[in-house]
Amino acid sequence: MLQEFKKFAMRGNVVDLAVGVIIGVAFGKIVDSLVNDLIMPVIGRIFGGLDFTNYFVGLTEASSQAATYDAAKKAGATLGYGNFITVTVNFLIIAWVLFLVIKGINRISKDDAAAPKAPPPPTREEVLLGEIRDLLKARG
Repeated sequence: MLQEFKKFAMRGNVVDLAVGVIIGVAFGKIVDSLVNDLIMPVIGRIFGGLDFTNYFVGLTEASSQAATYDAAKKAGATLGYGNFITVTVNFLIIAWVLFLVIKGINRISKDDAAAPKAPPPPTREEVLLGEIRDLLKARG
């Protein structure tokens, strides 16, 4: 059973998937920082200088009186639509970048597929048959 698991875990697809997940997590952190540290402050400034993470609606008396989203969550039920907006922008950026990456890969793949391939060299059998044909033509 251990050998079978080792064989499964070391197959190319599983290893490729693991590498992809690790790179995806690292890329997600970069995009998260891009959104939270660069894009959302600019958008927040445009909409009155407020931080989007503190846009919320308190669903209880205590949570609606809180000054920050974190305090409101601790106080009771809260709808954090500012955090939702931030995560949505984050998703849109990741989706756009992945779209561009896939588009680039498809363009490269299409170029490779469109390139004319040289015919394979004739096999030894084909060469011998050609020589026999040529000899028969010369005789006749």
